[in-house]
Amino acid sequence: MDSFKKIFESKYTWIEGFMRNVRRYGSKAAMIESATGESWTYEELNGETNRLCNALSKDGFGKGDVVMVQMLNCAEFAFTYVATQKMHGVCCPVSYRLSSGEMAFNIEDSKPKVIIVCNSKLESTLEAVGMANHKPQKIVVTGDTNSVASIIGGNIVAYDDYVRDCESAEPAYTCDYSIYDETTRLYTSGTTGKPKSVPMTSINEVLSAHDVMIHFPMSYKDVTMNTTPWFHRGGLHCAGPCPTFYAGATLVIMGKFEAKQTLKLVWKYNITFIVGVPTVLEELADEQERQGYDLRSLKGIVTMGSPLERSACIRYQRVLTPNIFNGYGTTETFWNTFLRPFDLPDNAGTAGASCVDDDVRVVKVYEDRRAEPDDLVATDGTEVGEVIICSPAKSPYCYTDNPEETERKYHSGFIYTNDLATWDENQFITIIGRKDDMIISSGENIYPTEIEAVLNTHPQVKDCIVTSVPDKVRGQVVTAYIVKADDAEELTAENLDAFCKESPDIANFKRPRFYRFVHQIPFNATGKKLHVKIKETAQKDLKNGLLWRV
Repeated sequence: MDSFKKIFESKYTWIEGFMRNVRRYGSKAAMIESATGESWTYEELNGETNRLCNALSKDGFGKGDVVMVQMLNCAEFAFTYVATQKMHGVCCPVSYRLSSGEMAFNIEDSKPKVIIVCNSKLESTLEAVGMANHKPQKIVVTGDTNSVASIIGGNIVAYDDYVRDCESAEPAYTCDYSIYDETTRLYTSGTTGKPKSVPMTSINEVLSAHDVMIHFPMSYKDVTMNTTPWFHRGGLHCAGPCPTFYAGATLVIMGKFEAKQTLKLVWKYNITFIVGVPTVLEELADEQERQGYDLRSLKGIVTMGSPLERSACIRYQRVLTPNIFNGYGTTETFWNTFLRPFDLPDNAGTAGASCVDDDVRVVKVYEDRRAEPDDLVATDGTEVGEVIICSPAKSPYCYTDNPEETERKYHSGFIYTNDLATWDENQFITIIGRKDDMIISSGENIYPTEIEAVLNTHPQVKDCIVTSVPDKVRGQVVTAYIVKADDAEELTAENLDAFCKESPDIANFKRPRFYRFVHQIPFNATGKKLHVKIKETAQKDLKNGLLWRV
């Protein structure tokens, strides 16, 4: 058994899987840059990765060192993801939407030895470095560096120059690999408070890849494209570099989502799986209805980040592909429930049931304590509780150097998500909202997502977000922000109020009492509606007389 343990712990790593595919599929396309048409076979991808490895080695990069990545999806992002695993280091992608102050927090928190950043974010990154106490040894700039040429020099270098004189041979051996080595560090979206860093091990990445390969399923014959950023868990681990390269499939890079281009690329490259948040699917459906592209190669469209409403799900099946998938989970645990095409349409509107290796439960909520994992709500689709997740394969069960948050979020082998949900007799989960988003009006609990689901069935509503404002009599009253459909200029708050009164799916006390029509609603990078932000906006709008009362 000792020999098994030694071999398993040193060989069942993500990088071993990648190298197997270099040997198996060396001349097969591994990656295509959709903007330029440039492509790399597995042998070429490995060679480019090795050039970066050898450049990092010259800078003394070693085990446990961090490369922070702030880029759109691009080839250099993929090279970095693979290279850090070869170098026993940590790839730490962060959002390219961060302010300089937010970036400074991440720099101080993760202390990267090297930062690789796209040219458009260089100035902001330099501001962040100036604000942080920790200073990276090197800042490497990707993309066309002509616009920032005056800044480059010293420890700031263009990516092409950084790897120019480096060989494509395998980097020198330094130490043995372990499945327990940290390989990737992601930050939670930080919708409330400071983001937390999630350290993922190589075995977490292997088993995340396996989860995708099981649930899609994905094989070396597939061609994938993620329309969302790789800096978050759903982007990196769902049809991103992690599962695609581990399966030996082909990855099409999309730097920035555009609906028409996405549909054209499906036809051009025979893409089999697309991944995107629900707002992406909505734009794809709109464009497909206008143009009618050939989507016969698609085996599925996978969405995650927020619940997929029943009416939207059925529309996407009709317009895009019958094979619609929806995953629910967290940065800490990847996806943990999954809704597959054979679950539809009966279970549309739910987040699906537990994945093969996961245990997702709904437990009771108490004001003064945390429920134990076996203190379950009824499986009646009515009683609301908190979602907890046991995901031993895909979660590190800790935050980096943050024992307080680790203790607060993890208990008895489960992560306590703060998400509220019901579940039915088959344990299909329906997400209701978050504890801190819940509206209490006249003593009644109201969940924004259930109101949003009703409003979004109105044919003149493109999207909406629901929150509350203070009220002297009720405590809080429901407030809705509405994005009108393109041909719905005449839509009024009174129309929507009448619609809610007539709807069998919403009690009268739950209907919005305030409305405001807007051009867009706030989302974070993972496609989740920012209820915290809209609540702040609503309070200001109430004070300034910008809300329409019905």
